[in-house]
Amino acid sequence: MELLHDNISKAKSSVFTPGNLKVKTIKVKKSNDASPPSELFVVTPVSMGAYPVILFCHGYCTANTWYSHLLQHISSHGFIIVAPQFYQCLIMSMKDEIKIATKVTNWLSTGLETILPENLKPDLSRLALLGHSRGGKTAFSLALNQHLTSLKFKALLGMDPVAGPSPPGRVEPEVLTYIPQSFNLSLPVGIIGTGLSNKSKGIIPSFAPNGINHAEFFNESKPPAYYFLAKDYGHCDILDDSKVALASLLCKSGKGSKELMRNGVGGIIVAFLKAYLAGENDNLQSIVDAPSAAPITLGPVIYSK
Repeated sequence: MELLHDNISKAKSSVFTPGNLKVKTIKVKKSNDASPPSELFVVTPVSMGAYPVILFCHGYCTANTWYSHLLQHISSHGFIIVAPQFYQCLIMSMKDEIKIATKVTNWLSTGLETILPENLKPDLSRLALLGHSRGGKTAFSLALNQHLTSLKFKALLGMDPVAGPSPPGRVEPEVLTYIPQSFNLSLPVGIIGTGLSNKSKGIIPSFAPNGINHAEFFNESKPPAYYFLAKDYGHCDILDDSKVALASLLCKSGKGSKELMRNGVGGIIVAFLKAYLAGENDNLQSIVDAPSAAPITLGPVIYSK
């Protein structure tokens, strides 16, 4: 019991609260040939040093800035986050999103350092992928086609990833095979799902139906793979408060504090990335051993090794 208590205390006192680093946000426009291939929202520490980099893919018909509170929480623990803006267009194809994400990845090695504060360096040898909703599928698609990028990803995280609007109407390119552990990936995978994402909102279908949501993405991930389910929250509850209110008109939202949800999800992401990009396993193991360490109810937490 004493060890369990120590694990809970350790996790509560670290990853689920903002880190010690001050951060700033940078908006980068696509203005000339030397600029990035997409408008970017960058969240970065300001203290001198070299930091791991996260490429973040936002959800369908959202903006990269709608995740600012979550991304600032993650960045304050020592990460540079680069979020391309995909078109906020109902008809934009997934293939176009993947092309943009690929081009931005290839731009990082020549362009990222030029837009960062002085004396701050991106450590591109520690590059991770993170995506939400359809952006989760974009992240998986990019990881599955790493031959298209000059840089290689070392970790992959999906927040409520979803493969399409409803079975069998999956959006191309198809990623899911419905064969356990079939993803041809050699990097660690973390999946964060929400308990209400498969629930409809009145006559509006669910945003992440069973069969194409977080559970199937985890089922097809090879070890090491982690699965965390935020039982009492919905698909869009990680967005900034003003955007959650807008999204809740269309999708099921939890009744609990959205700040606690962002802290919980942000803490899981930080713990996972510190484990696989920095070799610091304590916080991730603490969450697996004692899910009650999180400020939100997690269940189940599964580790496939």
